[in-house]
Amino acid sequence: MIINSVGNHLIKNLRLCLSTHPLRRWTGHTVKSCRSATCIYILTSLKKRNGPQYCLSSSLLNTWPERRMCLVSIRLYSGKIQRRRPKAAVENQAEDWNTHTGRNEDLSVLLAPHFSQSVETGRSHQLELPVENFNAEWDNVSPTKRSSQEMFFEQLSKCNSPSDVLDLVSESTLTWKMISNSLTTMWETTKKMSEDQKHYERRLMFEHPVFEKMCQEAMREARFMKFIDLSYSLLALVKIGVSQRSRLVQTLLRVTQERLNEFDERALSVLANCLQQMESCKNVEALRGGLRLLMEQRVPEIKTVIALQTTMRCVGKDAPLPLKKKLERKALSLVSEFTLPNAQHMFGTLAAMGHRSHLLLKACTNKVVENIHCIPYWRLVHILQSCKDLQYRDPSLLQAIGDHLASNLDIWQLKQLITFLLLFGDLGYRHVELMDAYIEKVLPVSESLTLKDVLYTLRAYSQVNHQPKRHREQFLDILTGMFESYLPRLTPLDLLRGVHHLCLMGNVPKAALRKLFEEDVLSELHSTANPYRERNTQLLQHINLCLELDHPSHPRLADSSLEKPSDRKVCVNSEVQRAVYGILGDSSLYQQGLVLKNEYFIDFEITLDQERKNVISLPQNEDIRHDVRRVAVLCAPISAFCLGTTHPKDKLAMKIRHLEALGYHIAVVPEHKFGKLSEDERFTFLRSMIFAE
Repeated sequence: MIINSVGNHLIKNLRLCLSTHPLRRWTGHTVKSCRSATCIYILTSLKKRNGPQYCLSSSLLNTWPERRMCLVSIRLYSGKIQRRRPKAAVENQAEDWNTHTGRNEDLSVLLAPHFSQSVETGRSHQLELPVENFNAEWDNVSPTKRSSQEMFFEQLSKCNSPSDVLDLVSESTLTWKMISNSLTTMWETTKKMSEDQKHYERRLMFEHPVFEKMCQEAMREARFMKFIDLSYSLLALVKIGVSQRSRLVQTLLRVTQERLNEFDERALSVLANCLQQMESCKNVEALRGGLRLLMEQRVPEIKTVIALQTTMRCVGKDAPLPLKKKLERKALSLVSEFTLPNAQHMFGTLAAMGHRSHLLLKACTNKVVENIHCIPYWRLVHILQSCKDLQYRDPSLLQAIGDHLASNLDIWQLKQLITFLLLFGDLGYRHVELMDAYIEKVLPVSESLTLKDVLYTLRAYSQVNHQPKRHREQFLDILTGMFESYLPRLTPLDLLRGVHHLCLMGNVPKAALRKLFEEDVLSELHSTANPYRERNTQLLQHINLCLELDHPSHPRLADSSLEKPSDRKVCVNSEVQRAVYGILGDSSLYQQGLVLKNEYFIDFEITLDQERKNVISLPQNEDIRHDVRRVAVLCAPISAFCLGTTHPKDKLAMKIRHLEALGYHIAVVPEHKFGKLSEDERFTFLRSMIFAE
């Protein structure tokens, strides 16, 4: 753009005067208070005579709201208008005819600190002009003359607590940018604090005399904040514990609603994260609804994978299913553009949206499996955590991760391996090589295991019922010894869970059981105020059964001290029932729907002779004979087995072990496999299970 030489000279003088002393008249007099009067400078074009000319006009505004809304605008008629002032604001300005005629004898210009403001934000900032060497002149100003804001931000970066920030704020005149950055810094400084320290610092923050003043200023300046600062300010207030029902938070929510269309992807992502952590109220629900509508409108305009993933995270789990399907179709159309990081992040994105798309997950799984050696530890953990949240179990993905860990065992720490074993257990996956290798790694350094390491190891191995081929007894003895060494530090709940894990694995920790059966421990576990009361009762019943059937000589709890389990309505599998009837040909030759020990449900009981070739019909009340064999047919769902196998998990394994202790021969029928067989194949399968030698 070509700027007239007169305008160029005038702009240059104006810029230099601002840099040297923003509160001094050109006439040499100083302004006593910048809030008493503010001059707004407008570079106005004169009537076109011999080319465009420029002069400086001023308008004096005496009220603070008027000063806040004013905007320096530069009208450059040599090309196009760069920053035009709102029409209403221009019309309200009193024009000085002497200025327009070029007379300068009455020219009295006052430089105000709020020299320029933008229509979009209302934020004071350096005037940006397309004139060469202006930035160089500004950069050459000595550091001692830098703006107060720059000095403020430098000092803000050195604050270590919310109180430090508030002390700094008390010495400064705040703008909306300074308020936003201060709130964000207050949140950032508390991130790495312990819970006790956070509580203490927040109490100091709320009691600080400047905090209320800053909140009031934030309410006044909210409408002038940029959208990204607005979203971060709202998030910071929620994070530092300001009441979500407060006037400040509700004001920011209303301003956000009004300006939601201005938000870009980053600001929307921050806002969505904030709304997920907020309690429901009218303003929050309205903003959530508006956010979903905005995201739905912007879906067709999305061109990149990153933008799409940001949008998917923004809509959240509460989004309607049609919107989730629309985003899924958009993602599938971009699958060919997925990079490895895109594929990794898609697992977390779908988990954040609460949508399990098998096609999309399978495409990402293939990409991850092909590049498994390039993915760092925490990214693998996040992928597995997302799979757990989505209940997505892909054997090829889990096998690839397990093989990668087992083949590079020396580079992994014990805590990292425990994390993977826990996630594998939650997904119902048993990687035999990795679990055996972990035992070999942990035995020499068992003394270094912490309490959490021991509890997590017990949980991981009991979940998938893994019995190591080598060192089984040594492994169980070491874990039991380490667990009992932490008895003084164990809470009743951790004690109960640890004993339960060991009992599931067939081991009895005697010292831990004595501690568990103490009256004060049991009373706390059975307390009505305990949120896990029903679960605790169930675990105690399992422990009692393990003592009764696995170790009859060991003392156990009296039945009167345990609540009677509620009656469960369990139906036999109709397809298995038809197959059993087809094999035996008479319903009197089997019993169905039996419950033993108030815990174990048997679908079908069949009595055979000693050679297991012929079926014997026995009355229901007849005593057990030693010359017969009783077969218990158990129908088990897919969740009772480890992924991709028929290896029984914790509860089914304990049930099989205890029924065998009661004299039964077990025939387990996996329902997910049985349902896929033809009728003839079902008969053949069941016959081989019932009459097996």
